[in-house]
Amino acid sequence: MRIMRGLILGVALLAAVPAVADDMRRETVRFAPGSSSSTIKASVKGYQTVQYALSVTAGQKMNVQLDSRNTSLYFNVTAPGADAAMYNSSIDGNGTSITIPSSGKYVIDVYLMRNAARRNETASYDLTLYVE
Repeated sequence: MRIMRGLILGVALLAAVPAVADDMRRETVRFAPGSSSSTIKASVKGYQTVQYALSVTAGQKMNVQLDSRNTSLYFNVTAPGADAAMYNSSIDGNGTSITIPSSGKYVIDVYLMRNAARRNETASYDLTLYVE
């Protein structure tokens, strides 16, 4: 009986993994030829997260601005290989200018805070990325 319960629990957990994975969308940001900026118009719903990867060179300045009518929408910026965000807009505000310490792909995660995600809210947004 214990083995059967364990087997059922294991199958249930494996079935849940694709549902969690579907809540993550990954996109690579490439600027148009001759441009150093881009504005992305998109939306997230519930627990969905969108990860934008942007290749940046050490010494450049990366400007990130997130605009939305939903006050529970935020972003994090994470350096290549880092475990924690180097910028968290839920603490520091929905706009930043970061001098890039090392070259690589930086990730900008756009997400709803848990209170809004639990209510399955949808947030449309404009994410502006500018590198100088």
